[in-house]
Amino acid sequence: MTQGDDDDEELTYAAAGVDIDASEAATAALIGAVGEAEGDYAGLLDIGDRYLALATDGVGTKLLVAEALEDYSTVGIDCMAMNVNDLVAAGVRPVAFVDYLAVDEPDERFAEQVGEGLARGAELADVELVGGETAVMPEVVRGLDLAGTCAGLAAKDAIFDGTSRPGDALVGWRSSGIHSNGLTLAREAVTRAGGYTDPAPFEGYETLGEALLEPTRIYTDLLDPMREHGVRGAAHVTGGGWSNLERLGANRYVIDEPWEVQPVFEFIAEVGNVPAEEMHRTFNMGTGFVAALDPEQAAALATATDGRVIGHVEKGDGVSIRGLEL
Repeated sequence: MTQGDDDDEELTYAAAGVDIDASEAATAALIGAVGEAEGDYAGLLDIGDRYLALATDGVGTKLLVAEALEDYSTVGIDCMAMNVNDLVAAGVRPVAFVDYLAVDEPDERFAEQVGEGLARGAELADVELVGGETAVMPEVVRGLDLAGTCAGLAAKDAIFDGTSRPGDALVGWRSSGIHSNGLTLAREAVTRAGGYTDPAPFEGYETLGEALLEPTRIYTDLLDPMREHGVRGAAHVTGGGWSNLERLGANRYVIDEPWEVQPVFEFIAEVGNVPAEEMHRTFNMGTGFVAALDPEQAAALATATDGRVIGHVEKGDGVSIRGLEL
């Protein structure tokens, strides 16, 4: 593969078009205007003896890969996963979901594929798909956008505390691949090397686009085991990559044995010349969900759920992954 001088430059998420710091500042401004709700990964509403929780999210620019390949069969799973996983990270059981599909023009073919993916996602997450909205807005949307909102319920004593303690162990669960975050950076890197229909230079996928479309893993099956083993807090490794662990409290998170990095990440890093720190601040890098708990319970939780003890919590700040400081 021959690359030009521009392709030899280090690629970052901000250079690809998404500035995480600016995004966080805009989010903070919005929260400052409307008021902060109780809860981190989900908004919690006290309804007496329990909480009603709500989470909302979308598929993002992964839709552009689906559009390029004319394959929308998995993006509904992504939409479901990005919402239900946030509820699980809060200790909430997802129960119902509504979707919002915005298009520039109606198309039965991709609408059917999106619907099939949503139905499959609802089945995997064990939630009810109770409705949705399709909006035709040619002057606002180019192509389509897909988002959703998930409602969940939890007894008040079932919500995770959300704060780790020094000495806690960290248990992690493998991701299915790139999930639905960092696709702007991934797309920029992949298209430097060729196109989405190019053969994947690693096993498991026929094309690069197929690897990028691997649907997000759904983690609702972890909820009961995490409760049973006394998990204090959990992190869904999404936008911002491994910095999500800092949402578990002002401690230092030391990762010694993360899950193996899938070949798709290695490919993105290589062809995009993306620094290791930028990769870990953008992508899940093979580990999609993390929980903090008493070390005496960690091995049992990992064994019961096909997880892995990946590290521990110390006094201090920041995230260290095999010596890489974030």
